[in-house]
Amino acid sequence: MPARELAPDVAAHHRAMPFTRLVDCGMDAADACALLARSADGQPWEEVAEELGEAQHERSVAAERAGHPVTALEAARFATAAFVFGQMARNLDDDVKRTRYRRYVAELTRVAALSTPAIERIEIPHGAGRLVGWLCLPDSGRAAATVVVWGGLSGWGASYLPMADSLTRRGLACLLAEGPGQGESRLEHGLHVERDVAVGFGRFVDAVLDDPRLGGAVGIQGNSFGGLFAALVAAADPRVGAVVVNGAPSAPTVPEFRGAREQILAALGTDDLDVAREAAAALAFDGRRTPISAPLLILHGGADPLVGEEEQRRFLEGADPATGRMQLWPDGLHTIYNHAAERNALTADWFADHLLGG
Repeated sequence: MPARELAPDVAAHHRAMPFTRLVDCGMDAADACALLARSADGQPWEEVAEELGEAQHERSVAAERAGHPVTALEAARFATAAFVFGQMARNLDDDVKRTRYRRYVAELTRVAALSTPAIERIEIPHGAGRLVGWLCLPDSGRAAATVVVWGGLSGWGASYLPMADSLTRRGLACLLAEGPGQGESRLEHGLHVERDVAVGFGRFVDAVLDDPRLGGAVGIQGNSFGGLFAALVAAADPRVGAVVVNGAPSAPTVPEFRGAREQILAALGTDDLDVAREAAAALAFDGRRTPISAPLLILHGGADPLVGEEEQRRFLEGADPATGRMQLWPDGLHTIYNHAAERNALTADWFADHLLGG
């Protein structure tokens, strides 16, 4: 039987949010299959995702009432993933996107309360608004080192809870950050990506080092477009002790494809293409001028349709060859969605080696 031809908007959603990405960011596998199948059948992506999220929420509430806290937490986490992918289908900021993101944040707040130790919401004054993050601690409630993790143009903050799990199991704390142009920092506080974006994301390094529970060593990991932000922060801030760049452009441009173009315009807070092109060009990483001195790990997928290998190798320019390297998965998709467990284990072990000393 020939493959069904999807409507253009549905096909775009399936490309941007394939099964591998859905489960990588914590969606229940059955829900991920249902979302893809039902949207392919013509049901609106956002509505299906919301329905799946509410069903997991109700399951979580019922489990908590029945005295099953583990199930309650698992279902609440599945709900957050469904809600985050629901709003992700809408690139530009409007009242509907804000409402859907608030529903996600409400469920994430429930996840935070059900977790042990509790996940802590962090707000950091910056510019005319506030930056938002979620602090995940190891079982001891303290850590000798912390890794700040952030996303890119569409996946933000606590979308990366599974990465935080890998870090906390190894005794590291993890701050899941929403920097300028991302999440609540953008949708609620109006903070966008600007030329000095490294200053904004660097505020999370300040927050970690100001908290005596989090130790004196800090690493950062940027995923997708956020990997560029991580490289810019690491090149500018000697306090960063290790950095992972996962699937990032080193010389960004304004994409021709509508969806990706809308995402970068929203992050920059403009609808003027000329302004956006100038802003994107100003973000280019130049390791010959400002190299990264900290240990550097680049993650690249050979099947990544968005970022090429040479584009990522530019982050290694000027870096110490003894401590900078690229990890390549020949069949890896964008940000290595399809090898998520191996990727998370590798990066968490790498951070532990460099920040904890073994």
